[in-house]
Amino acid sequence: MQIDVLGILDVRVNGVSVAPTAPKPRQVLALLALHADQVVPVAALIDELWAGRPPRSARTTLQTYVLQLRDLISVALREPGPGAAVGGGVVGSAKDVLVTAPGGYVLVSGGGASDVREFERLAGQGYRAMDAGDFPGAAGLLRQALDLWSGPAFADVQTGARLEMEAKRLEESRLCALDQRIEADLRLGRHRELLAELTVLTSRYRAHENLHAQFMLALHRSGRRGEALDVYHKLRSTLVRDLGLEPSARLRRLQQSILVAAPETPLGAEVPLAPVRAAAGEA
Repeated sequence: MQIDVLGILDVRVNGVSVAPTAPKPRQVLALLALHADQVVPVAALIDELWAGRPPRSARTTLQTYVLQLRDLISVALREPGPGAAVGGGVVGSAKDVLVTAPGGYVLVSGGGASDVREFERLAGQGYRAMDAGDFPGAAGLLRQALDLWSGPAFADVQTGARLEMEAKRLEESRLCALDQRIEADLRLGRHRELLAELTVLTSRYRAHENLHAQFMLALHRSGRRGEALDVYHKLRSTLVRDLGLEPSARLRRLQQSILVAAPETPLGAEVPLAPVRAAAGEA
């Protein structure tokens, strides 16, 4: 089984997509796929589908959606697609893939691939490489992790409260990995290569302090001190206007360092390895 949720939802059994087009069965599959090999309680699925106001027929309707998913899985088991593994240990029936468990349902991956699990594995390795001072290794691993994303999580799924919460959690994980990948690139002297990317990121995440700190540092090291200071002033205006906050002490210290330092002066110690403030105000 191949499970992809970091962008458009796609779940493949025997190389065949089993993702339905109808919105609510698609929601059910998305929540099951995210928690593959774990029991997803019926109550959680009902809450996702009907947001605390389920109809009287909620359980019966949910069972109907599960049957629809099993029908798609059955077709995939009978007619393997071009991506199916030869002799790949295919289970016998759809009920063995989408299992009814006490209190809920389990999507059995059979040891297949999941983009979320692969992202978490690569990002974890990247963080450990950062901690060990292996900046080339960290940059490569974190870049691989981020390349697994083709768009926002569950990009084409009608999300309820639970999937919305999971999408926000995954986006925060992506931002942390992105922050550390940029940090590794800065440590490797790739400040000029980062300018275009950081221009876009700071426009999108207008209150994300660490991205702005990294942009300031990249501009300063590229000999563009005035623009680096402009980034600080724009961020400060946004924070004061939208959140009633001043920039953190660490960011103020970075501004002061840029004011008095020459471009070739190393300022890496002034930029935190972890986000200084997690507030990420999207444009």
